[in-house]
Amino acid sequence: MGVISRGIRNAFRNGIRTTSIVFILAISISMALVMLMSLRTVQTKIDSVKSSIGNNITVTPAGVRGFEGGGEALTVADATTLGAIPHVTKVVQSISDRLESADTNLVSAIEPGSFGTRQQGRQNRQSPNGESATQTAPTNFTMPINVSGTSDLDSTASINASKFDITSGEKMDTTSADNIAMIGTELATKNNLVAGSSFTAYGQTITVKGIFDAGNKFANAGVIMPIATLQNLSGQTSQITSMIVTVDSIDAVTNVQSQIKINLADRADVASQQDSSAEAVKPLENIKTISLYSLIGSLVAGAVIIFLTMLMIVRERRREIGVLKAIGSSNVGIMAMFTVESLVLTFISSVAGVLLGLAFSNPVLNVMVNNAQSESAPSNFAGGGAGRAMMRFGGGAVGGVQNAVRDLHAVVGWDILLYGLLAAVIIAIIGSAIPAFFISKIRPAEVMRAE
Repeated sequence: MGVISRGIRNAFRNGIRTTSIVFILAISISMALVMLMSLRTVQTKIDSVKSSIGNNITVTPAGVRGFEGGGEALTVADATTLGAIPHVTKVVQSISDRLESADTNLVSAIEPGSFGTRQQGRQNRQSPNGESATQTAPTNFTMPINVSGTSDLDSTASINASKFDITSGEKMDTTSADNIAMIGTELATKNNLVAGSSFTAYGQTITVKGIFDAGNKFANAGVIMPIATLQNLSGQTSQITSMIVTVDSIDAVTNVQSQIKINLADRADVASQQDSSAEAVKPLENIKTISLYSLIGSLVAGAVIIFLTMLMIVRERRREIGVLKAIGSSNVGIMAMFTVESLVLTFISSVAGVLLGLAFSNPVLNVMVNNAQSESAPSNFAGGGAGRAMMRFGGGAVGGVQNAVRDLHAVVGWDILLYGLLAAVIIAIIGSAIPAFFISKIRPAEVMRAE
């Protein structure tokens, strides 16, 4: 008990020195805590981004783009094969078709306008017998109605939508093969359709299960059916014109993409968002690196401060140590006394450091975020390819990497405080025990003679 009480009293023997040590050490501890919180926050964000951003792979028949190009459609069997690849969590299948006026009683909700008329005119440039035809669309021309068949309505990319809100009715069962559909708000208004009503297409009666808002006029003028339903009605049984393969992590995208190319060979075009996702994660990785190096630097600085302080204190008390040894104090007892003194100074500094760390964690993180954004964004951000890739970060819509980085907020947890306190205690023990151990080896007679 005497060793502990003496160590505690020694910590306050010199008020000015104690205040100075506590102040300097508190800054070092607070910086270490800030960097530890930043490191944890950024790592959590990186894990979140990698698990949800850029982990989609789009697979389409080779040579096919929408209703253009040519080639052979993929099949349901291909989708089953891709679903069995390791790290693949979901394969969303889709197929598309167009309803002309002769195929349905629906009236298109999109007016041809100059653009639609021009496109139709281009299709009419050559007549079936090879003779030149008019380059303008007939006066009674109406736009075709796009029909999408999908295996998963939760994947808005498979239905060319930015969102999918049901305004009336209910979500249809995409695993069904019944003659059911959901229609966009524009098409429903144009044809006076509501949930529960019906229309004809492909010579069949189709029941409207619900009305949806997909966020844009083009998608809201379309029809969505279960993929099996559209395959059967359009005569494309078991065929697929697009697949979206979801991988469990961005780290596995490259391997999965390679495996898809092996399985489908030259029958499919395979593309992923890995490049844009890598750009999205890059500024987060920069912040993580800065945080890690700053954390190491803060811990080293704290260790050096403790070591030099205790070395100075121990050397000042050589005579006192000699007296203590002369009256029977052991080397272990002397080391314990200085260790207790160091722990007291460290504890006071830790309390002050934690308060400073909590106060400055988010401001410091914001500074690193701003630096990371300015370094990662190209000078022609609004126009360059890299800029456009970064703006597609997060599912393909506007938002970009800035949102992922800007949303960072350091959060302190008990585990972080415990880790920080443990590191401080270890540094204090080592920093005080080493100089005390060496000085305690000196014999009392040598100390007295030197004094």
